[in-house]
Amino acid sequence: MKFPLSWLRAHLETEAPLAEILAVLNRIGLEVEGVEDRGASLAAFRIARVVEAVQHPNADRLRALKVDAGDGRLISVVCGAPNARTGLVGVLAMPGDHIPGTGITLKVGEIRGVKSEGMMCSARELGLGDDHTGIIDLPEDAPVGASYVRYASMDDPVIEISVTPNRGDALSVHGVARDLAAAGLGRLKPLVPSAIAAAYPAPLHWEIADPRACDYVLGRAVRGVRNGPAPAWIRDWLLAIGLRPINALVDVTNLFTYGLGRPLHVFDVAKVQGRTLTMRMARPGESLAALNGKTYALTDQDGIIADAAGPEALGGIIGGTHSGCDETTTEVFIECALFDPVRIALSGRRHDIRTDARARFERGVDPALPAVALDLATALIQELCGGEASEVSAAGTEPAWQRDATLRFERLAGLGGAEVPADEAVGILERLGFAVKTRDAAQVTVAVPSWRNDIAAKGALDQAPSIPAERARAAAEGCAAVEPEADLVEEVLRIRGLDTIPAVSLPVARIVPPPALTPKQARAVLARRVLAARGMLDCVGFGFLEQKSAALFGETPDALRLVNPIAADLDQMRPTPVASLALAAARNAARGWPDVALSELGAAYRDPSPTGQLQVAAGLRAGHTPRHWAEASRPVDAMDAKGDALAVLAALGVPMAAVTVTTDAPGFYHPGRSGVLRQGPKVVLATFGELHPKVRAALDLSGPAVAFEVFLDAIPEPKRRRKGAPDLPAFQPLRRDFAFLVDEAVTAEAVLRAARGADKALVADVALFDRYAGDKLPVGKVSLGVQVTLQPREATLTDAQIEAVAEKIVAAVTKATGASLRG
Repeated sequence: MKFPLSWLRAHLETEAPLAEILAVLNRIGLEVEGVEDRGASLAAFRIARVVEAVQHPNADRLRALKVDAGDGRLISVVCGAPNARTGLVGVLAMPGDHIPGTGITLKVGEIRGVKSEGMMCSARELGLGDDHTGIIDLPEDAPVGASYVRYASMDDPVIEISVTPNRGDALSVHGVARDLAAAGLGRLKPLVPSAIAAAYPAPLHWEIADPRACDYVLGRAVRGVRNGPAPAWIRDWLLAIGLRPINALVDVTNLFTYGLGRPLHVFDVAKVQGRTLTMRMARPGESLAALNGKTYALTDQDGIIADAAGPEALGGIIGGTHSGCDETTTEVFIECALFDPVRIALSGRRHDIRTDARARFERGVDPALPAVALDLATALIQELCGGEASEVSAAGTEPAWQRDATLRFERLAGLGGAEVPADEAVGILERLGFAVKTRDAAQVTVAVPSWRNDIAAKGALDQAPSIPAERARAAAEGCAAVEPEADLVEEVLRIRGLDTIPAVSLPVARIVPPPALTPKQARAVLARRVLAARGMLDCVGFGFLEQKSAALFGETPDALRLVNPIAADLDQMRPTPVASLALAAARNAARGWPDVALSELGAAYRDPSPTGQLQVAAGLRAGHTPRHWAEASRPVDAMDAKGDALAVLAALGVPMAAVTVTTDAPGFYHPGRSGVLRQGPKVVLATFGELHPKVRAALDLSGPAVAFEVFLDAIPEPKRRRKGAPDLPAFQPLRRDFAFLVDEAVTAEAVLRAARGADKALVADVALFDRYAGDKLPVGKVSLGVQVTLQPREATLTDAQIEAVAEKIVAAVTKATGASLRG
């Protein structure tokens, strides 16, 4: 919201300097974005008189001027303006002056043999408008030698403030002045409408055919008007805020939009078809040629103003060119209406139209102001353009905006954090326009003024006629909260000064703050770090891919098919992140980089239910292991993937002694080179293995590729136990090796599990260190070398005790697997 200081003083009677006004604006919550001093760039320009103007001796379109700059000397100026003449009073720029409209700095020069020591400027060259048809022509009595900025009253700073979306009343100079007056910075000048005498019946009448299009509308015609440029004070104000003056009738509507926050529209009566203007919803196929030069295809959700020929305006947003007012207008019809804020916002967003009228209507305008605004606008048009007024034409009824709100004085401290005396609080509300209805020692009930649409009666949202059904439904869905007492607390504290609210630290809920991440989130972060530490590059892939590729890695039900995919080959939710990693590995191999190690922590999709999305830490290695001086490079195998999966499980606190391996891996793995890591018979923690040859062939992966999945959701959360002292036995551990001869079908894990359970008090760890199968062993047999770590706790073990434990281990393994101790 922008406005020049002089415009503010037209609504606020105050002698406060600019600095104090800016400070108070910030203090009451109307934050100052900046202050523009338009006169600063034109401070050097002065008023000068052309004493002599003759034809340039060497150019047909130039004239040689002698200019009196007011300092007792004549300046030679070469000028090409067609209106340059003897006696003209204009604006002179001297060498060294910066011309804002062209961006040049003036220098002394010579044009076709005639010296030029200055420049007579046009409005466009000074940045004051688009007129470049001639130099500025001032009245003859303009003081020669005086500052043009001071003469033209351009030493008028322009203030820009930020306005929050709920403060539609602050999108007007009068509203800002009201807040400043309430803060003690002067007196608000009241709006006093003139009595308008009706000279003839209204030539146009209103009809509200659809209440969705409009709530309430007034209109009055003025005939015999002489439309032309608006007075300088209006043009100056509009230029100061960035609006281009058009003509007096249109400029008056812009003046009211910014001055009172009350958008108006004017129709040329002679251009309206028929005698009725109808508020209705647009019909299919209708369009509007708007005043911004664009044509909009309307929908049946757009409220419009139409005559007998069709749309003439998009109600509350923008008018049409057909009935616009220009210099030929002799009879004008002024429209002043109330529109549904939600419908205005939706129509403006639908057509991408941003206008000053839309900005105010979608925030809510003063529902009690139309009659006053219509009288004020009529009087100003008659003052500027002449003419006589008609009777008022109306349709609809003024909304029942009256409502009350109650403030308990203790809430000023309890909610706002500031001790405010009751009399001071009531005085602030009264200065803001709230009328006291009842008051006692504990609270006050006030009537909310019509311009404060942001303060509604508590519990009355669904019943208030002034609030459309759309807003009521939005509030019922939790999109809007109605708490008038909190609003009154805010108003009192705001006008009293936001800087007077004492700073209070938030209460400390606990000395040690709770963890920022849930256990599930922490597991995900840790899994990603473990895989990165193992040399895998973290990937972020799409959760969807081509249906044909997804089918290689699992089921592709129609329920997981995308109806509107971002690309034709990304139409299926992936069954596993391994699919995305395999496609990425294939793309790398096609570009000459076959050896990759990729990982992703993402989602796998089984079905559309809430439990059908799994969080998976997946990885894929392709090609060969990295070259290293201590170890020859080799093709990756299933054990690499198993090691990655086990590393993640171990880092996440899974007891590795309880993990078992089965061979029922999913079908995209090689059936003889894959496995499933389980905790118990039912809980699947991970899968791993070499990719199936058919899958590699379909993806054009020529080299070896292994992958794994760790299902993070399946990992149980560790039990929360109080940490005890670390287990540091006083006695050294000892290790014994065993070589068991077992059938080929017996798994190493069965041997390890049996040895581990032989004596749980002494056996601390069991590990496989060797596997041998060859011609020195019976057919169908293999030798498994097992290292057992014994940890005594009460005393050093004797040889007899060690032998006893060894016998128990051999007996347990023999019983569980049928193994025999190899000699």
